[in-house]
Amino acid sequence: MSRIGKLSIQIPPKVEVVIQDQAIRVSGPYGQLSREISSLIILKNENQEISLIPRDLSRQARELHGLSRTLINNMFMVVSTKFERRLEIKGVGYRSQVQGKDLVLNLGYSHPVIISIPEGINVSVEANINILIQGIDKEEVGQLEANIRSKRPPKPYKGKGILYKGEVIKRKVGKSGK
Repeated sequence: MSRIGKLSIQIPPKVEVVIQDQAIRVSGPYGQLSREISSLIILKNENQEISLIPRDLSRQARELHGLSRTLINNMFMVVSTKFERRLEIKGVGYRSQVQGKDLVLNLGYSHPVIISIPEGINVSVEANINILIQGIDKEEVGQLEANIRSKRPPKPYKGKGILYKGEVIKRKVGKSGK
């Protein structure tokens, strides 16, 4: 049985939970999220705690036990406090800006790279090189962050590119001239 799945989830204050069959809907100060849980997992709401119990001990039920608990816990976290991720751009002439509902990146290509920002996600740019992504859906925020980073991943020789905040690039030694 999953160690993570065994833990019960504490419902934070100002957060409301509705469980209908295998669907769970969580609403809080920053928005509302809903998710369909597998029929192999039983949801129980008892005195401000949610516990998940696998229906049987099959391999798939055991796999989904911890996953479902983590996904539901993430839902509680982001409706009570927004989820945010940061990126930083390194490189001469590399910069970014937000224009309406688009993020415009100048990354050394012959053209600017334009990424549309999905509904429910806020993107802001600080000092042209720091990108802040905020939203209530952890999956969407992470996917947008990965899409932005894929436009110019960091290079191991000079360290130029789009990095996660605090990421350390292992640098390679270039050619030595004789």
